[in-house]
Amino acid sequence: MASCSKPLASSEAIPVETGVAKELADYRKQVLSHISYDISLHIPEQKQQPIPGHETITFRLSENNRPLQLDFKEAPDHLQEVWVNGKKVSARLEKEHIILPAENLKVGRNEVKVKFIAGDLSLNRNQDYLYTLLVPDRARTVLPIFDQPNLKATFKLNLTLPKDWNALANGALVDSTLSGNNKSYTFATSDTIPTYLFSFAAGRFKHVKRDMKGTTMHFYHRETDSTKIRESMGPIFQIHSDALAFLEDYTQIPYPFQKFDFVAIPDFQYGGMEHVGAIQYKASTLFLDEGATKDQKISRSNLIAHETAHMWFGDLVTMQWFDDVWMKEVFANFMADKVTQVALENTNYDMKFLVDHFPAAYSIDRTAGANPIRQPLENLQDAGSLYGGIIYHKAPVMMRQLERLMGKEELRKGLQEYLKTYAYQNATWPDLIKILDDRTPADLEQWNQVWVNEAGRPIFTHDLKTDKGKIEQLTVSQKGEDGSERVWPQFFEIALVYPNRIEELTVDMTESKVVVEDAAGKEAPQFILFNSTGQGYGVFPVDEAMLQRLYTLQDPVQRASAYINLYENMLNERGLRPAQLLDFYHKGLTREQEELNIKLLTGQLSDMYWQLLTPAQRQQYAAQLEGSLWQAMEQQKATNVKKLLFKIFQSIALTKAAQDKLYQVWQKQVPPADVKLNEDDYTSLALALAVRDYPAENILQQQLSRIQNPDRQKRLEYMMPALSPDVQVRDAFFASLKEAGNREKEAWVASALSYLHHPLRANTSQKYLPQSLQLLEEIQHTGDIFFPFNWLRATFGSYQTTAAAKVVRDFLAANPDYNPMLKAKILQATDDLFRAEQLVQE
Repeated sequence: MASCSKPLASSEAIPVETGVAKELADYRKQVLSHISYDISLHIPEQKQQPIPGHETITFRLSENNRPLQLDFKEAPDHLQEVWVNGKKVSARLEKEHIILPAENLKVGRNEVKVKFIAGDLSLNRNQDYLYTLLVPDRARTVLPIFDQPNLKATFKLNLTLPKDWNALANGALVDSTLSGNNKSYTFATSDTIPTYLFSFAAGRFKHVKRDMKGTTMHFYHRETDSTKIRESMGPIFQIHSDALAFLEDYTQIPYPFQKFDFVAIPDFQYGGMEHVGAIQYKASTLFLDEGATKDQKISRSNLIAHETAHMWFGDLVTMQWFDDVWMKEVFANFMADKVTQVALENTNYDMKFLVDHFPAAYSIDRTAGANPIRQPLENLQDAGSLYGGIIYHKAPVMMRQLERLMGKEELRKGLQEYLKTYAYQNATWPDLIKILDDRTPADLEQWNQVWVNEAGRPIFTHDLKTDKGKIEQLTVSQKGEDGSERVWPQFFEIALVYPNRIEELTVDMTESKVVVEDAAGKEAPQFILFNSTGQGYGVFPVDEAMLQRLYTLQDPVQRASAYINLYENMLNERGLRPAQLLDFYHKGLTREQEELNIKLLTGQLSDMYWQLLTPAQRQQYAAQLEGSLWQAMEQQKATNVKKLLFKIFQSIALTKAAQDKLYQVWQKQVPPADVKLNEDDYTSLALALAVRDYPAENILQQQLSRIQNPDRQKRLEYMMPALSPDVQVRDAFFASLKEAGNREKEAWVASALSYLHHPLRANTSQKYLPQSLQLLEEIQHTGDIFFPFNWLRATFGSYQTTAAAKVVRDFLAANPDYNPMLKAKILQATDDLFRAEQLVQE
């Protein structure tokens, strides 16, 4: 491992290897400073044509007795000319690096000029727009650059574009000139930022400008639905403004950059990306219509607040190395939850936090591939594998526990000190822990070890001793799910439930076994509800007596926590079997009224229906479940909940009667009473009918003709072969995915794969599984950070058979030295398959 290698002699060359190794990064951080890039790119109207570029890089060098590696992950013919300090040199491109000769460099200021053809891998080129997405180490796939997060730099950009395009970048637009069919945009020098935040987007975008409390915001988008535009434009700007105000107050640091603009990208790979001055969003998350659910509105608020929080956490203060990438994500999520709590009325903060984070964190942490929050990283080319449910969902739970441990005000003061100390610089998690440790008597180093540096979750048990109707002693114990004796220090609540009241007690779980002193002497309850406020982390006991009272509990957070406890215990083969739990949820469909709980309950119900019932059981159960869902939808008064229940009905519809209902809604475009459906919803309906081989001609072709938005038309055109009733057409579609060019739209690929591998198509799609695993390394090499897991999840997420599980076992057995990070992704994505193999009963 590079970090353990012997120190280099003063003139010994740094080894040249693919990616950006830690050894190279540490050396460059030591010798380089004051870096700036002046970049010019000529973007042709036709996406097939190359993008010529040239740049001037200036930097200070503290020694010049070794060659210097400049990163450029492209074919040799993309490097055309290199000039170093005014002299043309024959610099070579070796293993993704341009080697700058030591004899042409000097101590002090250096100037390197490069003429090149920009790499297409991360330019995301479409017919009439493109955008960069360069996290974590992809700036080097576009242009020559020192691509590591702790070599912050300024960027000056000039773009030559087709004359009817517009663009935004990190810096403000300062000049625009027309020449024939082209125009040239010159942007101001950016703030000092890490290379992964360098960004621009260009194309046929609509431009909206608003002044929000003294901050001028520019917004670029391609939405054509007038209803969505009317309903969304105000909230989009207002939430950004509210988030800025909250974060300025919380951090006591004014917005730290020169401008605040954003762009909505069709089928963007992520929810958003925090580029300084040019935030990118997935368009479908921002643009909602009058039929949007409460959950969709909260999700939009959370997303905007998350990206805004990054301006301080990640952009102002940046991690030294991507082993701490989770830091920027955890604080963005942590702050986003706080912002949404005050920005949206009638938002149950505890409820949203529980439903958003816990199931998603558990879905990874319960697997054999679970990873710690903080992971080691030797080369940036593997940094994308660090992302996932643990840093986005377990880490916020950890932070909330840290806030309870320290107190809200002390944590806030510690974060303010951290941001001011390292503003415009880089910092590590230990740097922050040192600041926080001075503000609490707790041993944060010990606390940090199990929460941050180790994977997994605890399993809790309890022992209740009663005498003459009174509690004599209540003890709570924990151990690792893996059987280890580890202790996760944390606070959580338990509720003693009586016929006429509920008493809540706090458990300070600092040991493997804790006596709950406050319980002694209290009346023996009907049952104990564990984790009643939804802040404790782990698998908690479930009392079957709870089932009689669950739907009558008044607090929706208590019900949500109970649903999660029931589901996790079922997966661990403790408590109810899948069919029993499904039956229990089924009976509660008309009783649960809280939207987020209905989303949670029906999501679990759908997963059990498709993954944990045999096809024969599904057929027996379908009509009853369909009827209950339709009845629950009709009884609901809230239109957003009605729509949620209709979408679940669409998801599970199996009988001809149910499919006929869906077809009538789609064909006539008349939804059930008070259910509002938009163009995307009708497309989703058409896809649901197609994957069921509904006996009506050309459903997808008809839907294609109905779609008005050109970006959404292209998406459906791409997906249609994956839903063809002809197996040979589906075979050809899967075969096409072996070519990287056919995987460019990753969101399209994942959606198409989920239909290709739908349970109703499993018999004909299982043959794709071995090749899907064989492609994984290339998927990682050519795809963005979430794509390997999304590829695996869309492929394996619906299987339940031993034959499918055997494919995975055989692949791992045949590749004992497989990339450990990718192996972990496989184990994470196939955990449900292995559990289904054990849980499904004929």
